[in-house]
Amino acid sequence: MGLTKQYLRYTGAAVFGVVASQKGNITFVTLRGEKGRYVAVPACEHVFVWDTRKAEKVLILQGLKQEVTALCPSPDGLHLAVGYEDGSIRVFSLLSGEGTITFNGHKAAVTALKYDELGGSLASGSKDTDVIVWDVINESGLYRLKGHKDAVTQVLFLKEKNVLVSSSKDTLVKWWDLNTQHCFKTLVGHRTEVWGLALVAGGKLLLTGSADSELRAWSINHFQEGLDPNEPQYKRSKGPSEGLEESSDGDKVEDQDEAQEECILSCTKAGSIMREGRDRVVTLATDRTGRILACHGTDSVLEIFCVLSEEEIRKKMEKKMKKARKKAKQRSNAEEEEEEEVGGSLECRLEEKIVRLVNIKASAKIKSFDLILSPRGELKAAIMLQNNIVESYTLNSAAQPSQVARTARITLGGHRSDARTLAFSSDNIAILSASAESVKIWNRSTLQCIRTMTCEYALCSLFVPGDRQVIVGTKVGKLQLYDLASGNLLETLEAHDGAVWSISLSSDQRGFVTGGADKCVKFWEFELVKDENTSQKRLSVKQTRVLQLDEDVLCVRYSPNQKLLAVALLDCTVKIFYTDTLKFFLSLYGHKLPVLCMDISYDGALIATGSADRNVKIWGLDFGDCHRSLFAHDDSVMYLQFVPKSHLFFTAGKDRKIKQWDADKFEQVQTLEGHHQEVWCLALSPNGDYVVSSSHDKSLRLWERTREPLVLEEEREMQREAEYEESVAKEDQPVVAGETQGEAGLAGKKTIETIKGAERIMEAIELYREETAKLEEHKAICRAAGKEVPLPVNPILLAYGSISPAAYVLEVLKKVKSSELEESLLVLPFSYVPDLLRLFGQYLRQDSEVELLCRALLFLLRIHFGQITSNQMLLQVMEDLKKTTIAKVSQVRDVLGFNMAGLQFLKREIEAQDEVTFFADATDRLEEKKRKRKKKERMILAVV
Repeated sequence: MGLTKQYLRYTGAAVFGVVASQKGNITFVTLRGEKGRYVAVPACEHVFVWDTRKAEKVLILQGLKQEVTALCPSPDGLHLAVGYEDGSIRVFSLLSGEGTITFNGHKAAVTALKYDELGGSLASGSKDTDVIVWDVINESGLYRLKGHKDAVTQVLFLKEKNVLVSSSKDTLVKWWDLNTQHCFKTLVGHRTEVWGLALVAGGKLLLTGSADSELRAWSINHFQEGLDPNEPQYKRSKGPSEGLEESSDGDKVEDQDEAQEECILSCTKAGSIMREGRDRVVTLATDRTGRILACHGTDSVLEIFCVLSEEEIRKKMEKKMKKARKKAKQRSNAEEEEEEEVGGSLECRLEEKIVRLVNIKASAKIKSFDLILSPRGELKAAIMLQNNIVESYTLNSAAQPSQVARTARITLGGHRSDARTLAFSSDNIAILSASAESVKIWNRSTLQCIRTMTCEYALCSLFVPGDRQVIVGTKVGKLQLYDLASGNLLETLEAHDGAVWSISLSSDQRGFVTGGADKCVKFWEFELVKDENTSQKRLSVKQTRVLQLDEDVLCVRYSPNQKLLAVALLDCTVKIFYTDTLKFFLSLYGHKLPVLCMDISYDGALIATGSADRNVKIWGLDFGDCHRSLFAHDDSVMYLQFVPKSHLFFTAGKDRKIKQWDADKFEQVQTLEGHHQEVWCLALSPNGDYVVSSSHDKSLRLWERTREPLVLEEEREMQREAEYEESVAKEDQPVVAGETQGEAGLAGKKTIETIKGAERIMEAIELYREETAKLEEHKAICRAAGKEVPLPVNPILLAYGSISPAAYVLEVLKKVKSSELEESLLVLPFSYVPDLLRLFGQYLRQDSEVELLCRALLFLLRIHFGQITSNQMLLQVMEDLKKTTIAKVSQVRDVLGFNMAGLQFLKREIEAQDEVTFFADATDRLEEKKRKRKKKERMILAVV
């Protein structure tokens, strides 16, 4: 295929200008052994780790395409689980910054992630209403829990039992027994969405936050294993009341399943805490110890509560009891009676267990927060705000009253609002971005912000020739002139009565032209004036001419030879005027909605216009004829600019895409995807090597022209492949024959990777069949010839080191990702299964990969049970497999048991040598003694 015209590919070089994205949550991470210093935040598709002390970015966890929606660090602090918009989950190592594990199971954005206490299991909740539990060590999905009717908002593991709690926007809180994978309890005490869950008091109290200002508390009681299930302490309420009510003596007869449920735990309403905020709870969470509880609504106040320990509650109650007795003595002579009454009536209320500490007022609306409590009692709070800021606060919870101090504020790396205008300096090094409150100058190579200057709402901008000053046009009609060396505002000019929508530098670089909402085009010239303060000359601008029009001016552009001026008007037309006489030359009519952007090619031959009607039109500038109309974007075309010294141009649209076009061939060359919201503007460097773009997701993206040639046919083919891969994931998921849809299901989902995995297994089995047949033929030939004939080796087997065909199938099976194994086997046709089963028997006899083979074997039996059991040819195979599998699994179990006993023996040896109890056994025993002592004291107090 010959190259008719060669284009060069632009690729994404960097994402900058974003401190923290709005879809995910902030979390403290442990890096270099330090806790409470580093925070991980979502940054579009990446995760940035910031050093709050230095306000520096120390690590970037590279994402692929989808936006980050949830973060959760592992209990050991070595890994970070990241949930994405498409439902995938990746587990990153914080030591290397590499994504080690990928889980695909959810069909929509991941909304909640939580590790269990040991970090071996990870629970994820999603907008697709499912909860999935993943095995992090085996890198596979365990099961999918179905039951919620709306997006899951939070998931929590209970420490005491193998139980998971999940909350959802369907107003329900569900309790899942993970041993049997079913929902054994549903809390229905909320009238609106449940937005947050938190476990405090060592897992004995559950707090829920919904759309009102009430935090509801639920008391959790775990039943002992030794209790008779036929005599339950609590009984399920038959009405729509909240939780469970204590059963009366007469109601002891229950169904067996209810009795079984109640053996796990009971949950009763324990009261509520009132928040100060009147709107919905956005985040409700505790620190790692469960001692500090905090929540916030849609405002800028973070409310912090302290959960008192049992010891503190006991002391508090003793003080209260003393006061009550004193009052009783003063009030009455009948001291004994009163004392008895007081002693009986005093009980610990929820408000006394959970005490309000302090409110932290952030500088803007809060999106998310995380807490960490140091052993010294100092609380650190990291808060992610909605205006692209991360703030860090510390407070000493022991001090009375609690003192809050802001320790860090990460703001320099981005704008508070969307950047609406961009410009490149003439030396291709500096990038200007301006938003509603500031102008920032960035170094293109380091992506560091080198200047920040406050401004009014900016809409257009340019570098003054010489790159020492910049001019910004604002929404209120002013032109603001800044000096870059000092960062000072030199001058503010009242340019237009409405917004300054567009600015264009003249090609002789002596002046520029502006267009505004006051129906005027104004011409300006640069001049040197004497500075009043320093008596030196400085740059200024003066207005020379005005062109009055009938409609608002949306865009203005000079032609490269400066003979013509193009003006886009609100009446959907573009009018061309002679620059010298301001006489009318051409009217470009054809767009159905106003033209928002346009540009003229370097040779002045073409003008391209982009409109809110989603079309781009290419016109000849000599006669004003429309060469071609292109349907460019799925939403308004916001910006258009030609690549210098070519007829290629870029467009940016509200459909989140940037596209490159060829104005001679009227073809789309390339689509640059990466932004997650509307793209407002872009700027090309004067040499055409760089494109910078700005979006509503608050990010700025730099795209770089590579030396890699781009062939249009190949590009179209890649697009078709990407569309096919997307459509595969959206197809109906394969189901297991004969199984009804219950509460639990398979964790994985069908993706292009699982299909490729199944195809690789099929190819390996086919190769095994062919090679086995060839071997039989070879043996027959050798027998006929009466001597050994050389056997040609398959090149694939040769590449694997001349292994046997059976060993090759096992190699392929091992290479299928652990998290995708079940889904790959699910789409594998049954015709390949008999061969696999025979091979499994062979592998097991060789002691190869016993765990993997058992997992695959049991899954194949589950999905093809009917066909396998009805196939007479497979009866003997299954009998052999049964014997071999049981023997080999017992062998593996014995090895594990031996290893465990060896470790226990080593542990005892070390304990004996050091004369100190090893691991956490001593601590556990001590805690148990303390609990028993406190229980006794409480009983004595109750009697008193």
